[in-house]
Amino acid sequence: MAFQDTYRKDVVPKLQAEFGYKNIHAVPTVKAVTLNVGLGSGLKDAKFLETAEKTLTRISGQKPVMTKSRKSIAGFKIREGMVVGMKVTLRGKRMWNFLEKLIRVSLPRVRDFRGLSPDAFDGQGNYSIGFKEHMAFPEIRSDEIELIHGLQVTIATNAGNDAQARSLLKHLGMPLKTEN
Repeated sequence: MAFQDTYRKDVVPKLQAEFGYKNIHAVPTVKAVTLNVGLGSGLKDAKFLETAEKTLTRISGQKPVMTKSRKSIAGFKIREGMVVGMKVTLRGKRMWNFLEKLIRVSLPRVRDFRGLSPDAFDGQGNYSIGFKEHMAFPEIRSDEIELIHGLQVTIATNAGNDAQARSLLKHLGMPLKTEN
């Protein structure tokens, strides 16, 4: 059974019961997942740029878009229009497949993993996860790694607030730490 079907059959009824939604279209859902790599110290290194692009392409199955700086910042040696990162936005079937892989495969592979922080919501129902190493994803083979870099995954939902988004992600199987 596909992960999206799991959402429809298991998660939607639970969220309807929990929050009292009458209409199934009012139930919060995941709208998009964005993967982002900031180039940081590898700004001038063409090999780092190429490695980050290959990594994002492998993990997401899509070619990443270069993000460019909007203004010059002398302290960081950044000029306007310089490539400072890469991102991929997943929607639809690719998004659901990625979410399933993230929850069931990638997060359990993270070293010393004790659950995700319940504080990483932004106030509008979106959740961000930062990976120090991109090696947690099954598409990345350790013998092919040239450079290790970080990766940020942002899960955008249409939930009105953090409580609804937290409940949605919990029911999907996201390993959030319980608040003490």
